[in-house]
Amino acid sequence: MSVFGIVLFLFLGGLAFWLLTFLLGFAVPYWVTLGIFEKMRPKRILEDNEE
Repeated sequence: MSVFGIVLFLFLGGLAFWLLTFLLGFAVPYWVTLGIFEKMRPKRILEDNEE
């Protein structure tokens, strides 16, 4: 039974490692880039609602 615990621990640790790798490698830079582009975009004082 202790082998199952060790395997489960290593499996969950691997999942956590790959999730953090994905977040730090793609999701966070994507989020920061979108924030930078949003700040650089000129603001409109009055939005045109001609739909």
